[in-house]
Amino acid sequence: MRSTGDGVAAGDPSWPERASATPPVPSSTAPGEETLGYRGPTACAAAGITYRQLDYWARTGLVEPGVRPAHGSGTPRLYSFRDVVVLKIVKRLLDTGVSLQNIRTAVQHLRSHGRTDLARLTLMSDGATVYECASPDEVVDLLQGGQGVFGIAVGVVWRDVQGALSQLHAERVDTGETVTAYHPDDELARRRRDRAG
Repeated sequence: MRSTGDGVAAGDPSWPERASATPPVPSSTAPGEETLGYRGPTACAAAGITYRQLDYWARTGLVEPGVRPAHGSGTPRLYSFRDVVVLKIVKRLLDTGVSLQNIRTAVQHLRSHGRTDLARLTLMSDGATVYECASPDEVVDLLQGGQGVFGIAVGVVWRDVQGALSQLHAERVDTGETVTAYHPDDELARRRRDRAG
């Protein structure tokens, strides 16, 4: 855990990297998900933010689109699945009163984690500082110390974004084609049609 176990919080530049053992890692979003990008309105809908927030965060470098940044007024930004997860986490941290400075540090830390590690993180906060907990025991220690007020299990956010994006449109990075994001029900319907035909 950052802050109680080793005396380091997310706001501290020496915040070390470590993955949590809980919650369980969600399954990957979809076959070929890494070839999909999400336009601003889709990212906003999945993350629960306004377009004004998205634009401001991109312009100030808080959460920049990982697939394609805007190049002038005619080029739409494209966000990766991971970017949308980070957007939703930023929204939750802001809603609880965490300072933008601490959120920036937490976002930089989140970006340093690999895909699997990111889904395993648990973030706790007292409203001012963001802590990373690496085990359930560390969550309990933080709460008993009176420092943690709320927690964000990144794996849960991951699944929320997964569900939201399965209902929205994506764009193929290689072709620019607009597609409906992978949805398991669509795959099942396709297989039934193939068997019937």
